[in-house]
Amino acid sequence: MKSEATKKVLYHKLYYKGEDYPWVVLIHGAGGSSAIWFKQIRDYKENFNVVLVDLRGHGKSANLFQEWKNKKRYTFEEISKDVIDVLDHRGIEKAHFVGISLGTIIIRVIGELYPERVASMVMGGAIIRFNTRSKFLLWAARQIKHIVPYMWIYRIYAWILLPKKRHSESRNLFVREAQKLYQKEFMRWIRITTNIHPIMRNFREKELPIPVLYLMGDEDYMFLPSVKSIVKKHTNAILKIINDSGHVCNVDQPDLFNNYSIEFIRQRAN
Repeated sequence: MKSEATKKVLYHKLYYKGEDYPWVVLIHGAGGSSAIWFKQIRDYKENFNVVLVDLRGHGKSANLFQEWKNKKRYTFEEISKDVIDVLDHRGIEKAHFVGISLGTIIIRVIGELYPERVASMVMGGAIIRFNTRSKFLLWAARQIKHIVPYMWIYRIYAWILLPKKRHSESRNLFVREAQKLYQKEFMRWIRITTNIHPIMRNFREKELPIPVLYLMGDEDYMFLPSVKSIVKKHTNAILKIINDSGHVCNVDQPDLFNNYSIEFIRQRAN
């Protein structure tokens, strides 16, 4: 079965395998859309019931609700509730969540606010802590967001985050999806980062009783060190490092990403 959401909730697409299969929800990062998962769909839908979600302001959720257009600022709590509303709309009580980049923060907030809805978390290119360079990039983006076209900022960030030739596919996808954002939407997602540091600090200090798999590219130099550190402290966390891969490891090395994540979820399906 494959169906799409009504306009009452976020745009989403379902791939239904059967009632005996677990549900898996895929959460993209800021500036992306559910298109980022195109290399996961075939393998995932053979093993799970799958929900693809376009977050507010992104993809086909861009113009769903007038109240979003009137807001100056989003919160991670609101965005997380959007995802839970999709599950409620579809009668899904509990699911495994798979995220990439900033989508991992949204998944962690869902786990914090709605732990009974989360069977496990797969965090690809997880953002646990900003290093000095990434802090500077965010600060610079906030300072020039009203002066410089937002796509300039995205392209610069994409080159810094994904600098190598073998990252070109994920870098181009990153930029192409971001081009679909409106300038005002970009501003809202930039503003949300002003409150991200206390959230990340809480994630590092407080471990949830939910199994977590971190999938990180060995060339994700901005975020891999902090993930290595947190895995040493958290008993429910597992880290798999994917060689020859950058931040968007589900695109750079999809076979390894799929194999690791599918096996992890299958072992924890009930």
